[in-house]
Amino acid sequence: MLNPAHIRSQFPILNREMNGCPLIYLDHAASAQKPVAVIEAQREYLMHLHANVHRGVHSLSQQATDAFEKARETVRRHLNAAHVEEIIWTAGATDAINLVSQSWGRTQIQAGDVILLTRMEHHANIVPWQLLAEERQARIEVVEINENGELNEADFQEKLKLNPKLVALSHVSNAMGTINDVKRWTDAAQAIGARVLIDGCQAVPHMEVDVMALDCDFYVFSGHKTYGPTGIGVLYGKKELLESMPPWRGGGEMIDVVSLEKGTTYAGLPHKFEAGTPHISGAIALGVALDWMSGVGLQSIGDHETTLGAQARHLLAKVDGLRFIGTAEKKTGVVSFIVDGVHPYDIGTLLDPMGIAVRTGHHCNQPLMEHYGIPGTVRASFGAYNTLQEVDALSAGVERAVRMLR
Repeated sequence: MLNPAHIRSQFPILNREMNGCPLIYLDHAASAQKPVAVIEAQREYLMHLHANVHRGVHSLSQQATDAFEKARETVRRHLNAAHVEEIIWTAGATDAINLVSQSWGRTQIQAGDVILLTRMEHHANIVPWQLLAEERQARIEVVEINENGELNEADFQEKLKLNPKLVALSHVSNAMGTINDVKRWTDAAQAIGARVLIDGCQAVPHMEVDVMALDCDFYVFSGHKTYGPTGIGVLYGKKELLESMPPWRGGGEMIDVVSLEKGTTYAGLPHKFEAGTPHISGAIALGVALDWMSGVGLQSIGDHETTLGAQARHLLAKVDGLRFIGTAEKKTGVVSFIVDGVHPYDIGTLLDPMGIAVRTGHHCNQPLMEHYGIPGTVRASFGAYNTLQEVDALSAGVERAVRMLR
């Protein structure tokens, strides 16, 4: 059982006041706050361990390299990947998706090929594929959703008849919290020969992820949504696929031999895709963040957030004219809603003086908002550090804001 008071004591920022009120941070889906263990990991590296990795015979460089590669092994273990070489450090999930698009995509997607996306994708899992499709004269097809915010099974099966080369989908919707049955979708896509990329940004912070069990070809996530630092992320890819893919960025570290006369040969995995000096402290701290989550217990975190989400929906349902966007049976702790006659931005603006931080707008998912015919939503998203008392404050704050706006 998760102890919210103990968890909160590990997050210094939660002691802040905003606008004279205790900070109530309900924007986890945009970026998670950081526990002391993660903050101290970066501080320790910068104060006592900094040196460039893989490039020095001196002891400090070797110690930094050991810590950096230990973090890679932590990610491998956390995702249950078969090989540590399958874990590629990136600048974030967006960077990871672009890597796959520009490396695998440029060699595999041809004119007339189909790339299959879903209506609920974050822009980061849409725009790179649109750029690739335009360059390669391929086309994008979209799996639609039902009114509950779940993927339409019949439409998915129909779109698979188009024989897509790639299916890219979210494990969990960032805008609605819908948990997709990605194992079932992956099996169906691979049965017709498609490769599958899963955006796991909203899954890794809330549940156990086993990439071998999912059998997906690629899986990506960002550190900053996972209680870790910004500017660091992960691409998991099956080893044989990554080995077949050409480098994307060139520079130091990703090379074997460089010759102006004879050309250049490239390093093996994972370094082939890690040109330049990496975000060393970020990788180390992300490893600490994953260990922190494991120590708390992923099941406990997920159960706690689900309870918070259920309570929020129960209380907010009493607000006159309030409508939830995304009512799937399986959800994470994300509550997304609109209020008739009230703009989401105005609700968020009035919650801010009460110290309540929510996200308003399209949440980098304009195609989803277009489907519902709305400009955006108010989104409250919960993390391990949130409490039922904060849910009560959210409900009271929304009721007050709506009264002021009508």
